[in-house]
Amino acid sequence: MTNALIFDFDGTICDTGEGIKKCAHFALESFGIDAPEWDELDYFIGPPLLVTFQEKFGKSPQEADELVKKFRERYSTTGLFESNLYDGVYNLLKSLKSDGFKLGIASSKPQTFIEKLLNHFGIIDLFDSICGVSFQADCEPKPSIIARCVEELGASVQNTFMVGDTRYDIDGAKENGLRSIGVLWGYGTKFELIESGADFILENPQDVEAVALDLYEQTDRVNGIFNGKILIVHHDEVTLCNGSQALRECVDHPGGVAVIGLTDDNEVLLVRQFRYPYKEIIFEIPAGKLEKGEDPFEAGVREFKEECGAVADNYFSLGELYPTPGYTNEIIRLYGATGLHFEEQNLDDDEFLQIVKMPFDELISRVMSGEIKDAKTVAAALKLKVLMQ
Repeated sequence: MTNALIFDFDGTICDTGEGIKKCAHFALESFGIDAPEWDELDYFIGPPLLVTFQEKFGKSPQEADELVKKFRERYSTTGLFESNLYDGVYNLLKSLKSDGFKLGIASSKPQTFIEKLLNHFGIIDLFDSICGVSFQADCEPKPSIIARCVEELGASVQNTFMVGDTRYDIDGAKENGLRSIGVLWGYGTKFELIESGADFILENPQDVEAVALDLYEQTDRVNGIFNGKILIVHHDEVTLCNGSQALRECVDHPGGVAVIGLTDDNEVLLVRQFRYPYKEIIFEIPAGKLEKGEDPFEAGVREFKEECGAVADNYFSLGELYPTPGYTNEIIRLYGATGLHFEEQNLDDDEFLQIVKMPFDELISRVMSGEIKDAKTVAAALKLKVLMQ
């Protein structure tokens, strides 16, 4: 049972790449050294700077030390704050704390810089231990830093995960007997994480929580079944959290949008159409699927106009809906709309529907009675009702 997670910092919690690379470029140019191309400067992210300047540029320890000082001259005032939390990391950390896990940081970054950024982003209180390096001993090996963090957390190695984006994190975990999670949103590559023997390799921050809770299912093989105009169906072989094998049937969907529009007379715009899978005529709020690369908000505006001929002065988000998580990855983004104006419909050639204006109270009544069953309409109606209260 996992009880602690230790995170790398650069490339795992925080995207510090811009500041680090700009400061590395600044240091090299200051000493008349031709800096590599921008993308090549990624190798400065993660390992100790003193090591990188020696290994990549053939500098002596004394020369590398001078380069590090020049790097920090810019980094301490400017480069440090050229950083951002990775999308989803804040919610991940909050969820892990709510789950009762101890959280730590083990990083080759100076501890002072780590703490400044954690304070800057308002997340320092989420961590039970923060282990970086000092300016006097900034070449401490990653395994040693991880060991310090395990000790400070009071955790057992059997029940602790190391989470990081490079081989240094995975190798450090192995040397300490920890299980490891390699993440793909940072600066390492999938190949190096595989080569290093990461126990899990994850694409999204929320997957870290699933692993920690022993709920994650690792995809081993995807077997395609059908590739249609909208849907892709596949039959996947997965490894469960207990190590056993299972099969999962999955439908990939591009996602959709739906808009609940409220008129000045407190009526909701609905469309009434025949839905072939149910062989029924049903009431729904106007909706449609996302085109490839389309912004969900723009798609909602488009669908609302195409189906109802309606344009709104005000649009607002009502969140997201997972309509059937048992077998599809479809996400429907819900929006509300007020201040309506009407133009012409622009329906697809195979789209036949009627527009209905229904009093909002009647819509809620039909939802509660079960007469209206469409999930997106039920969710949007009840969300709007709460919002109006």
